[in-house]
Amino acid sequence: MDGDLAAAIESTLGAMVQASRRVHGGDVATAYRVDLADGRRVFVKTHAQPPAGFFTTEASSLSWLGEVAVVDVPAVLAVSDETPTFLVLSWIDIDAAWPTTEADFGRSLAELHRAGAPCFGREDRRTTGSRALPNDPASTWSEFYGSRRLLPLARLARDSGSLGDSTIARLETLAGRLDQFVSADEPPARLHGDLWAGNRLVGAGGRSWLIDPAAHGGHREFDLAMMRLFGGFGPACFGAYDDTFPLTDGWPDRVSLHQIAPLVVHAVKFGGGYAASAASAISRYVG
Repeated sequence: MDGDLAAAIESTLGAMVQASRRVHGGDVATAYRVDLADGRRVFVKTHAQPPAGFFTTEASSLSWLGEVAVVDVPAVLAVSDETPTFLVLSWIDIDAAWPTTEADFGRSLAELHRAGAPCFGREDRRTTGSRALPNDPASTWSEFYGSRRLLPLARLARDSGSLGDSTIARLETLAGRLDQFVSADEPPARLHGDLWAGNRLVGAGGRSWLIDPAAHGGHREFDLAMMRLFGGFGPACFGAYDDTFPLTDGWPDRVSLHQIAPLVVHAVKFGGGYAASAASAISRYVG
């Protein structure tokens, strides 16, 4: 950790940095485990050239998820979007899952979703995710997913050459047909927004913690589809979710629909087989 960052942390937290060590912190930020002279251990993230509002958006997202007190999120201890930028969170010690971990998380996630959101998107209109997808408020899921996810992603895929022209054309067509799906009838849920297994940590007592959110109001099937896309969540998790907050009829047919957005993001970022997977998912809904 460089001296300017250490000094900023010390000034904000009122304790000297005793030791720091680089840790895994995602694909865009640099992260550290930091031990303070007052005995606290904290998690610190920084970024050399972050987008505007990068860390304050993450901090507000964590607070928004945590305010309903049904899921565990790390406490935000300090945040700054001024140079040096940083986010300081409470440290979570990783531990083994318990037999009840998956079911407990499924129930907690169901209650988080059921807590709802004031709109599809975000009232503060802040973008989220590594590709800064728009979150301007929308009144319906079909409007939000079409105009704030699929169409912007189609433009990104075209500009980067990540998808073929015919696939992009089908994606744009699909964006205008979303109101045909029954799933559009649900009110906005309170979403994590990037719920792959790496953003769920298991700590002491088998408790699940959510980190690195791209939080917004959206369709609850989106979080669940993301969980299924990359794995890492057991059947007990999905079973407990459905027992707590049953999904609407036909949800299995919509899993691939919700997976299109993360697949296109990954095609843009990483290429490889993600482009073919995205094209396959899109073709399920637009021939």
